[in-house]
Amino acid sequence: MKESYAQLEEIYHRPFFDLIAEARRVHQRHWPGREVQLCTLLSIKTGACSEDCGYCSQSAHHHTDLKPQPLMTTEEILPHARAAKENGSTRFCMGAAWKGVRPGDRRFASVLETVREVSKLGMEVCVTLGQLGDDAARQLKEAGVTAYNHNIDTSPEYYPEIVSTHTFQDRLNTIGSVQRAGMQVCCGGILGMGEAVKDRLRMLEVLAGFDPPPESVPINCLVAIEGTPLEGAQPVDIFELVRLIATARLVLPMSKIRLSAGRTSLTKEGQALCLFAGANSIFYGDKLLTTPNPGENEDLDLLETLDLSPLAPHSLAGVPVA
Repeated sequence: MKESYAQLEEIYHRPFFDLIAEARRVHQRHWPGREVQLCTLLSIKTGACSEDCGYCSQSAHHHTDLKPQPLMTTEEILPHARAAKENGSTRFCMGAAWKGVRPGDRRFASVLETVREVSKLGMEVCVTLGQLGDDAARQLKEAGVTAYNHNIDTSPEYYPEIVSTHTFQDRLNTIGSVQRAGMQVCCGGILGMGEAVKDRLRMLEVLAGFDPPPESVPINCLVAIEGTPLEGAQPVDIFELVRLIATARLVLPMSKIRLSAGRTSLTKEGQALCLFAGANSIFYGDKLLTTPNPGENEDLDLLETLDLSPLAPHSLAGVPVA
């Protein structure tokens, strides 16, 4: 049953320890193992993006130090994918900075060829390529894409404050195409963009309304980048982050909750709280597209300290218990 905004508000504002204890119980019911999925994210086309997302260093509208890079070839990408697998990642994600894709475009054809080759390595294949229609989504599915990442970022009401070159409905239209093609949806948001708690809960309300629910939900903390409109944003309070993760776990019990961008600003203790409250996936590697991420050894040490382990490829522990 989809929770209403009022129900989400009631959940989120429970006494802190009651909230995270209940989230932990739900997490253990549906994800009884101690595994955490490691995902590697690679920017395969960087910068010079026509979109004006206020948080993004890759937008051509902003004046950052980022140097644009053209679309990588399959031969350039495959070594990164092989290294990710060797280092323990079970999902390889590829992101291209552009508005979207059109079937027949030579760059899209190159991405499809890359997906075919990466899928042979035995990892889950995720891509984030901007807006899609039904035809492009079908081709990605046929090429071997497991999941398509397309974050809604924030609430429908706050979205125009962050982006003006496309609409919230455009995001939902792409997600609809992804679902019709039979791909899993990886969809979450970003905290710390000046939004209110109500915007975060409205975002969760939208995500909980997907049918089927998103397979994975990345929860990002804004990395404030000089030259972007949000360069002066304040860091997210760790307890607000944990509250949102716990609320997400309660309303999306079957989804992986992925602790994503911004982990370099979190202490090990803060990350442990997030994992206790329901997060069971992290992005792994020293860079997320263009922003820094904890080192691989740091993450493995943290998991070992917490008596957690990386999810094995195709492990049954990676499937939620109904």
